[in-house]
Amino acid sequence: MFDLMRLKLDAALVKAYGSGKPILGICLGTQIVMERSQENQTRCLGIIKGDVIRFPEGFSEPGGRKLKVPHMGWNRVKVTREHPVFDGVDPQSEFYFVHSYYPAPREARNLLGETSYGVPFASALVSENLVAVQFHPEKSGRPGLRLLSNFCMWDGKDHA
Repeated sequence: MFDLMRLKLDAALVKAYGSGKPILGICLGTQIVMERSQENQTRCLGIIKGDVIRFPEGFSEPGGRKLKVPHMGWNRVKVTREHPVFDGVDPQSEFYFVHSYYPAPREARNLLGETSYGVPFASALVSENLVAVQFHPEKSGRPGLRLLSNFCMWDGKDHA
């Protein structure tokens, strides 16, 4: 966040959001739209109400297998409601994740997709003309390319 503020990109992002311009946050871009992050107790942009939380050290899957932090690898995203950015993306698709922190939106209306890695977490967020994904669509093969293509065609309106 410090570099965004130093370069005045924080204000530019908030202004773009306020103008209705479609915005796509990827990975860290999903975290900076929240209010606060546990990482260095950082104040973020506050576009979406909620916090960014660190995966706990030494946690396990329900079956007992220990999980590593950072979460690195392929996982499914359970899309929680229809949105043009996910049109035509097979629900069985997997996306590539690399992260130690995840967004926890306060309001259910901001949840667009959820993934499980020891705990269920928000992996896709939405707020009006903003869509943000915790994973890397650019590293996720065809499903990621479809998502990026959909974003390029999206008018920035939440059609829910």
